[in-house]
Amino acid sequence: MNTFAELIAEKPAATEPQRVTSIREAGSPAASRVNTVYDEQIQALVQQLFFRQDPAPVRHVGFAAVETQTETAQLCLDVAMALAENDSHDVGLIDVRLQSVPLHTQLQIPADNHTDTSWQIAPRLWLAPRRSWLDDSPQGIWDHSLGRLRTTTLEFDFSILCFDPVSWLTAKISQACNGLVMVLTANKTRRLVAAQMQEQLRRARVPLLGTVLAERRFPVPQGLYRNL
Repeated sequence: MNTFAELIAEKPAATEPQRVTSIREAGSPAASRVNTVYDEQIQALVQQLFFRQDPAPVRHVGFAAVETQTETAQLCLDVAMALAENDSHDVGLIDVRLQSVPLHTQLQIPADNHTDTSWQIAPRLWLAPRRSWLDDSPQGIWDHSLGRLRTTTLEFDFSILCFDPVSWLTAKISQACNGLVMVLTANKTRRLVAAQMQEQLRRARVPLLGTVLAERRFPVPQGLYRNL
């Protein structure tokens, strides 16, 4: 398992000691991307996940938190945007959250009439809502939806799948992608719990591609932190 502990989705505090801007507060699709430590970490994460020298290419990756209170929607959007900014790949941001509000609602992205089909939200970036692949029938998620989800990922050169927190259901559905990145929460996620989640993924034969540490605290002004 690779760890991205040095590439965490975080922002140094700009004033006196306080909680870093959380992942869900990191921005919106319409906001201009500023060259901050956070953006550099997202770019580094993208490079390590998708463009490393590896015999087995990674193109479709899921993100899931260990803690139920940790939101990953903004992290998934930022990773997808960083991929799309390469100007050479079509990227899909896929809503795989079955127990949360729709992804576009969480991210405040206007859906218009596209709640059951993919639509473009930025240059080379599409959002695929869960209604575009999820079957309504009780057994549909196993009989049809997983196949449809795999088909949806293949519509794009790369795809980011945004999951609910890690569970048996997450492990089952994540078989539709190349692997999963676990999002740990600073000062909250216990090592034992993370190990149990990792074992759950291993039993489901889901590759764990790495871990991301979220919601860290940096009691250092951003300008000073960048020069450390």
